[in-house]
Amino acid sequence: MQRYILTLSYKGTNYHGWQEQPNAKTIQGELKRVLKMLFHHKICLHGAGRTDAGVHASFFVAHFDKLGKLITDKQKFINSMNGILPNDIVIHDCFPVEHEFHARFSAVARTYKYFINLVPNPFSTDYSYYYKYPLDVDLMNKAAEILIEYDDFKSFEKLHSNNKTSICKLSQAQWEKKDNQLIFTITADRFLRNMVRSIIGTMIDIGRGKITHEDFREIIEKRDRQASGTSAKAHGLFLTNIQYPQEIDVLLEKTRKLTIL
Repeated sequence: MQRYILTLSYKGTNYHGWQEQPNAKTIQGELKRVLKMLFHHKICLHGAGRTDAGVHASFFVAHFDKLGKLITDKQKFINSMNGILPNDIVIHDCFPVEHEFHARFSAVARTYKYFINLVPNPFSTDYSYYYKYPLDVDLMNKAAEILIEYDDFKSFEKLHSNNKTSICKLSQAQWEKKDNQLIFTITADRFLRNMVRSIIGTMIDIGRGKITHEDFREIIEKRDRQASGTSAKAHGLFLTNIQYPQEIDVLLEKTRKLTIL
């Protein structure tokens, strides 16, 4: 049995997230369907994380195990996958890896970006959230600095998620303004379900002047999802990078350079 890494990108608009579900179209489900067609048996496929419905991934990593004949012509396999998959899912690379590797549990950090348009743009409707009210990016960046001081994000976790811990170690949280767009970048070792979107929704309240930085601290320290803001729209969120130990990370550079946002 040989384990393989898949690197891919997907537009999440038409999917109910990554994770396979009965009676719902998902990224994992589409990939497993195509792998079964090519290998003529069911394939167990694991992803680096579970993006929510409507969320995109410019850079995503998955792995699967294959019995029998090895994949000797990598490009032919990639072309076959892309020829069958819907055009909103694209395979970039595939290569063998040691059996100890796991797409989810071997990851050491993940990065998300969220895009807010400050003016209407018909060409980015599916990829950014148009927000018609003025936002103070300096206030939002001060909130991002506060966020880094903490490691318990229970207040931003989807209710009834049943995670064993709500501890996440953030290494980056920052807003930047580029022309008529705000971009939020956040990196951590792990993320809770719905965490990024609820953080952004709360920061938007800060940018509007609805709540203060002291309010923001209190929200974090309450460890209560009902205290934080409404989750930001899914279509503005992208998973943009996943980092692994060095020996794996160097193998992913080809895809990373192709898909950087």
